[in-house]
Amino acid sequence: MSGDVVLSGSLDFLSLGDLLQLLGSNGCTGVLRLKSKYAPEPGEIYIVKGNPVNATTDSLTGLDAVNSLFGWMDGRFEFQEGSVNCETVIKKSRMSIILDSLSMLDEGTIEKLGPVSYAPKPSESSTGDVILPTIKGPLVDYMYVVDEEEFQDGQKITVEGKHGNWIWVILEGTVDIVKNSPRGPVKLLSLSDGSFLGSAASFIIGGNVRGATAVASGIVQLGVLDSQRLAGEFAQMTTPFRGLVTGLDRRLRQVSDYAVNVQFDQNTVKEMIQDKKPVIKQGDEAESLFALSKGDACVVRRTRHGDVLLAVLAPGDVFGRIPFLDIGHEPDTASVFGSADLKVTSLNVDDLRKEFDGLSTTFKNMLEHIATSITVTTRLACDFKKKTSPTKPKKS
Repeated sequence: MSGDVVLSGSLDFLSLGDLLQLLGSNGCTGVLRLKSKYAPEPGEIYIVKGNPVNATTDSLTGLDAVNSLFGWMDGRFEFQEGSVNCETVIKKSRMSIILDSLSMLDEGTIEKLGPVSYAPKPSESSTGDVILPTIKGPLVDYMYVVDEEEFQDGQKITVEGKHGNWIWVILEGTVDIVKNSPRGPVKLLSLSDGSFLGSAASFIIGGNVRGATAVASGIVQLGVLDSQRLAGEFAQMTTPFRGLVTGLDRRLRQVSDYAVNVQFDQNTVKEMIQDKKPVIKQGDEAESLFALSKGDACVVRRTRHGDVLLAVLAPGDVFGRIPFLDIGHEPDTASVFGSADLKVTSLNVDDLRKEFDGLSTTFKNMLEHIATSITVTTRLACDFKKKTSPTKPKKS
């Protein structure tokens, strides 16, 4: 079809249900196209006089395709107005489609397309009834892939405590991330297509020590990333941005360690914050971002089941709101407690955002993956806290 794009935007702003209602109320005819970095091809819905008549995705057509597109939580849309020449295969009314799809989404029968999904696998994990997350990355940028490797089911790709500097991106398959504990290995989460294995420290310092064990779940295809090219890109960053990158890497390692501690009721949050004062309070609307220059600080989330220690910050680390990376910590869902000798430097958020926008696709994807991993591991730590907290007796 030919026509003009008359409406475009983010699915964060207008969901598919809202879009269909908007186009329906105006009796529009044309093609609604959805794009996501987690899908290899765009999804298209063909609309005639406000009603969907057909749809396609990479693998589905018709009503099945429309239903699946309600699971696209992260992406962009555009509506191209014009005549539509396709077979009418969808007979349902617009509102029936919206209500049924939203119901299926709520029930979990429509897969959510995005960086994280949750699937309970109690038989495979020592976490019992805690629902374990699976993280999926965006489409792989092959510009930085210099080689490919295959691992068989159960084969260890990295081993916690061992040295290693390789960084991989998962081309196909699933990898389980496992941490050691006094009571044996603890599976924290799974990584799938587009996720990264190895930390940013791999190309920052020599002799990097692995923070977790990565085990292939089934046959896994990995792409070996060009570490020298990534290291060169890192070297060109400003000092504040390098501090942001290394700080995020340390946060992920720490929150993974603390999640294991919480599971075995070894959370030391009271001891860590007893001589510190709140610098940022959970729920604040502060927009500032700081670099810690002296002293130390703790990041703590307050939950109904008790406080959970998430990270311990040292000079060079960054804290506050990072508008271009959601790590699920302060200020919205965590507090920062600082030592008496704490000194900080205010950072220019606009400059950091511009620097982030100028990074290669691979480096941006890697930072987004670290941020997502921090968020989901934090949720896991809080789930462990809920599970290990004693049940309060009911009042008689």
